[in-house]
Amino acid sequence: MAKFELKLPKMGESVAEATITSWLKEVGDTIDMDEPVLEIATDKVDSEVPSEVDGVIAEILFNVDDVVAVGQTIAIIETEGKGSVATETLKQDVASAAVVEIEKTIVEAKSSVAVVANFSDSDKFYSPLVKNMAKEEGVSLAELEAIPGSGKEGRVTKNDMLAYLENRGNQPVAVVSTPKASDPVKTATPKAPIKTKITLQEGDEVVAMTRMRKLISGHMTNSLQTAAHVQSFVECDVTNIWNWRLKIKDAFLKREGEKLTFTPIFMEAVAHALKKYPGMNVSVDGDNVIQRKNINLGMAAALPDGNLIVPVIKNADQLNLVGMAKAVNGLAGKARTGKLSPDDIQGGTYTVTNVGNFGSIMGTPIIPLPQVGILALGSIRKTPAVIETPEGDFIGIRMKMFLSHSYDHRVIDGALGGMFAKCVADYLEAWDVNRDF
Repeated sequence: MAKFELKLPKMGESVAEATITSWLKEVGDTIDMDEPVLEIATDKVDSEVPSEVDGVIAEILFNVDDVVAVGQTIAIIETEGKGSVATETLKQDVASAAVVEIEKTIVEAKSSVAVVANFSDSDKFYSPLVKNMAKEEGVSLAELEAIPGSGKEGRVTKNDMLAYLENRGNQPVAVVSTPKASDPVKTATPKAPIKTKITLQEGDEVVAMTRMRKLISGHMTNSLQTAAHVQSFVECDVTNIWNWRLKIKDAFLKREGEKLTFTPIFMEAVAHALKKYPGMNVSVDGDNVIQRKNINLGMAAALPDGNLIVPVIKNADQLNLVGMAKAVNGLAGKARTGKLSPDDIQGGTYTVTNVGNFGSIMGTPIIPLPQVGILALGSIRKTPAVIETPEGDFIGIRMKMFLSHSYDHRVIDGALGGMFAKCVADYLEAWDVNRDF
């Protein structure tokens, strides 16, 4: 019998780890190639990890709620064939990998200066999930060290944190810390926001946030606390686009087998503007600005459960309108049916959100870090407007919308932010009504 190491696969750019949410197989179960073995969750999407071979589950190396790094071995599958991996050697390899990850985490913590709690002051190992929970809930390092851990080697798990937070304040943890003479002087860190005590009234119902809602909450709060948000607004006349789409949408569906909505047209305009103003197609990494080569457009989409997800159209500037329509419809369909893969939501360099779908004429969206901008598309409305002609000005009915551009004033000035939004509007207003698709 040979033994195959099932590793956590790469799940797209910038995804370095995932949380195990459930095991679909147990030790001793038979597994076929491509059959799901476990379910995992990243910070944006849930997915399954399939087996790469036929065999029998011989060993499971991680528990539910454990955070696993990409490339780590998560299970051992026995297969037919020659060769084997000694179990003891394998355990030593896994342990060594864990030690490397611990040392890496400690080094990263020591080099960080923008954390609420300095985890490098502790000799204990805390997973990224536990540290993020501690930061979001304002749990100090002293509190964290006093929480008894139920995980391997006494590590604090997600469930330990949830249990502590549920009883926090009712059963305070006594912590006594005696400073050493050799300890360096530390500057005071900002206090966690004071939580408002909610008084429940008759008929009120307490509903816990879903895991995705908590993650979205954390991302949005972090963006507002990090990026210097500023907005520019441009009104855009889309009468030509409105009439053109109405004229060709049936022919488009018949020839291409795809519905033509306004979204791919708007995405084409944004991709054009990003090529003209590449300064908007950047990301911020500390004190560095990363100029992105590819134009990958995020397309914010509302899920049936009310949560938000942002699938990404890769290399959007290389697509014609037909290709853009297929990409938009394909990703939207996968979002509605919960079939987005981790790679579908990774690598975005700029994001577009359509607040007009819900009747809003404009909005001030929050920037999805590390990107530096997001464009909100308002609803299209019939409005009276002054129309200039060689014969003079007159009032006419036009189809208009507002473009709301949120951008990071740390690296984007008002001139660039405004010109970018105006470029999108100019492209849409100059739409050729005789254009083929």
